[in-house]
Amino acid sequence: MKVVITGSSGFIGFHAAKKFLDNGFEVIGIDNENDYYDKELKTNRRKILLSNENFKFECLDLSKDTIIEKLNEISPDYIVNLAAQAGVRHSLKFPHDYTRSNIDSFLNILEYAKSSDSLQHLVYASTSSVYGANTDLPFQESHGVDHPLQYYAVTKRANELMAHSYSNLYNIRTTGLRFFTVYGPWGRPDMALFLFTDAILKGEPIKVFNNGNHKRDFTYVDDIVQGIFLSTTDTKFVTPDDHRFKNPSISKFPYRILNIGRGKPENLEDFITEIEENLGKKANKEYLPMQPGDVPTSHADISEIMKLGYKPETSISQGVKNFIEWYLDYYNIEV
Repeated sequence: MKVVITGSSGFIGFHAAKKFLDNGFEVIGIDNENDYYDKELKTNRRKILLSNENFKFECLDLSKDTIIEKLNEISPDYIVNLAAQAGVRHSLKFPHDYTRSNIDSFLNILEYAKSSDSLQHLVYASTSSVYGANTDLPFQESHGVDHPLQYYAVTKRANELMAHSYSNLYNIRTTGLRFFTVYGPWGRPDMALFLFTDAILKGEPIKVFNNGNHKRDFTYVDDIVQGIFLSTTDTKFVTPDDHRFKNPSISKFPYRILNIGRGKPENLEDFITEIEENLGKKANKEYLPMQPGDVPTSHADISEIMKLGYKPETSISQGVKNFIEWYLDYYNIEV
């Protein structure tokens, strides 16, 4: 079986590609390897994947129409679209990056999918950020998502709506996965765990927003890719429990949205404590107010994806330990 994984040189895409390779798939990775963050990190992820003979790589820009021709040439059984312009804060300054990378690119993938004879399933990354101003916890897939608080979430919600229309019009099997605060080895340098670790080691202050009162559904990357793999290869295409959804037409065509998290929010302060204990150094905390576009708490209801066999098992204690061990080894740091 052949799967295209877009964003394969990125954090989640790299781990997802490894998961599919470990399960005997032929994997074609697509990434433009832009300079949003350290390109060497992306290059080193790609080199690891290329050591497997079942992995092939294409350096391509998904926002260009030529991607449709390339996908026709590859003719995959599955597409897992993890390529995107990530980062809530970056979207405040550079919104056009998100339109191009998150909307134009996804439209090209849908345009390929509508006429493909080989494609069995299109899976794509959404985000817990689509819940926006919703305060009804835990977040369920049936909750309202009409009040996003930043443009990154807008583009991801747009992806969900685009998939909905194409599933209806062309009978494309699509699954959108709403990720909740993914962390782990090979993570992005702009994410909290990476930023905190770097600053603590350098003796620099860490910025703790919302005065430390954040709670996040931290989800270890291995658990996330387990959910990606299970939802992609779900031959029965189990759709969400209809009684939770106001629109009964959701069951009339092959479209679904699934939360993918740990289902257990943790205090940000406890997360920081785990980092401190693994580094053997205390953080110098700079407490700041809530950032624009941020929310105080995220908490995933994962009952729907658990029907596929999904079972997150990694505690933040083990997950942070794994990240710190990778970080110290990767950057050759002794503590």
